Amino acid sequence: MPELKSVKSVNIGTATPTEHSDMAVTGIDKRAVDGPVRLTAPAEGSGVAGDAICDLRHHGGPDQAVYAFAWEDLTAWSDRIEAEIRPGIFGENLTTVGIDVTGAVIGERWRVGSALLEVSVPRIPCRTFAGFLGERGWIKRFTQDARPGAYLRVLEPGEVRAGDTVEIVHRPGHGVDIGTVFRAVTSEPDLLGKLVDIEELPQKIRDKARKRTDADSGADGADQDIPSRLTDAD
Repeated sequence: MPELKSVKSVNIGTATPTEHSDMAVTGIDKRAVDGPVRLTAPAEGSGVAGDAICDLRHHGGPDQAVYAFAWEDLTAWSDRIEAEIRPGIFGENLTTVGIDVTGAVIGERWRVGSALLEVSVPRIPCRTFAGFLGERGWIKRFTQDARPGAYLRVLEPGEVRAGDTVEIVHRPGHGVDIGTVFRAVTSEPDLLGKLVDIEELPQKIRDKARKRTDADSGADGADQDIPSRLTDAD
């Protein structure tokens, strides 16, 4: 029998000092909470009630409202990092069970509690994440592992709590998943062409992918500056 898709925990963070961010504060240290938590589509900041997003220029907003990471992918690091593996340790808001988050298709929709969520973009590691964990070479190691977790949009506000089932109610037919996007923007630029026509991706990502693929084909005016990171959870 397949494992039930569910939420192991809902995690939120408060602003705490850090030397690893230009903002000097971070909300990356998420902790599990009891009871229902409200999810909304934010104009800026986190879509999770009570959760801190400190760098509003780079993080939060409608395309990065909620960050999900699979418990199975977390525990795979248990013998490879010094930090204690617990829900929220990677800065995720939803720790899931039974879901292949890396294989989630861009635009895939999840019914969680009373909220409707949509898979948006992968999380790309930055120095705040590395500094929080205190692991040498963390950005390279996380990138090579290629299981980045997924940011989610909130299409319908609602409440979620630990133990809620996760129902996949819609899956686009294009097949481009979180893992493909992550590899395209980090280690396998030959995959960027797959991103250009994915309507569910943020337009800025599609535009940058198009400029890079145009540059590779010799088009005039192309911009080869594809970002090494898109998003993070601090």
